[in-house]
Amino acid sequence: MGSFAVTTGSPERTREHEAAMARLTFIDWILSDARLIPGIPGLLDAFAEKLRAAGVPLMRMTLGLRLLHPQIRFKNYYWRRDQDAVEIVQRGHDTEKSPEYLASPIAAILDQGAEALRFRIESIAPPWPYPIVGELHEQGATDYVIMAVTFSNGRRNMASFATDRPGGFSTADLALIDGVMPAFVTVVESITLRFLATTVLDTYVGRRTGARILSGEIRRGSGADMRAVLWYCDLRGFTRLADKLPREELIALLNNYFEAMGGAVETQGGEILKFIGDAMLAVFPVPEDGENGDAVAALRALTAAEEALAAMHTLNGERAAWGQPILRCGISLHVGDVMYGNIGAPDRLDFTVIGPAVNLLSRIEGLCSRLDRPVLTSAAFAALCPGRLGSLGWHPVKGLAEPVEVYGLAG
Repeated sequence: MGSFAVTTGSPERTREHEAAMARLTFIDWILSDARLIPGIPGLLDAFAEKLRAAGVPLMRMTLGLRLLHPQIRFKNYYWRRDQDAVEIVQRGHDTEKSPEYLASPIAAILDQGAEALRFRIESIAPPWPYPIVGELHEQGATDYVIMAVTFSNGRRNMASFATDRPGGFSTADLALIDGVMPAFVTVVESITLRFLATTVLDTYVGRRTGARILSGEIRRGSGADMRAVLWYCDLRGFTRLADKLPREELIALLNNYFEAMGGAVETQGGEILKFIGDAMLAVFPVPEDGENGDAVAALRALTAAEEALAAMHTLNGERAAWGQPILRCGISLHVGDVMYGNIGAPDRLDFTVIGPAVNLLSRIEGLCSRLDRPVLTSAAFAALCPGRLGSLGWHPVKGLAEPVEVYGLAG
């Protein structure tokens, strides 16, 4: 009979097997425990420390994400070994045109198609290929790697790694990073998508309404009764301006006008519900806890109206200096109970407020031009702000059989 020799794997194959098992264990941690970490800063901190525990000599790691946001283009996260917290830096939409961006390896990754770049800093000398390489050299770094991080929709982002160990990253270090990054990116993308969903809803329907939609209130007819101070403003003479002004100038005018109105509303705790052409509807929810909730909300709304008029005055001063027509607006304020919820077609809904109080609010705003007043309120609203408003008498309004008493700013 023949004999059988018992053999074992080579040391090299044993190391490969151990490395593969380490990657699988790391990936399992990412897809189980790590995905439950709230927010990218906490996730990045835990991920970097996990890499260090696996023997990767990190001194610095960054994650740069391109965002779908009206004001923020990039959100960069910086993990550093000698700092307790992840640093977050937000950059605007003009970033990609800046000399700093164009002279960075990030541009090569995001815009020029490079998948990864490596700089063995201890082996090169000035002039540095990029300013960041020189900065890392001053910090004692010996090796720097930057790579593309691509989301499932094709959006390119970036991650970078730096070490100060003599000799830089080993082949095993880079193999581990490369092996676990797809799982890490999957979790980052899921967090980012939640952020983007919240951002889009906040941008288009408001923070309060967006939160309700994300909580599941997306069925037509769903909603709740709410007591609130209501705000409605309208730009006077807009049709005439729209006929005369070029499109770009008209859009800039509307943006400046809504910035004055909306900025004042949001500063005082109100929420913009919608823009309707040159008009804006907003609410100041009445606080449910404490006493005098109506009066608290009314004071905020009236303060917002005064701040909005002050902002319009400043804006008109600038427009007059440039020879542009000044803007005039009407603001109406009322308090009442409304239904706050979803209405519309089966597959195209609008989250808004409806009810008799909203109808009266718009009718009162229509009197602003006739009475030549920038702010008019209902008697119910005026009763909540004693001494701040004066009666302007009773006036007929469209759709109501009886005239209504309106109030304007005193003095």
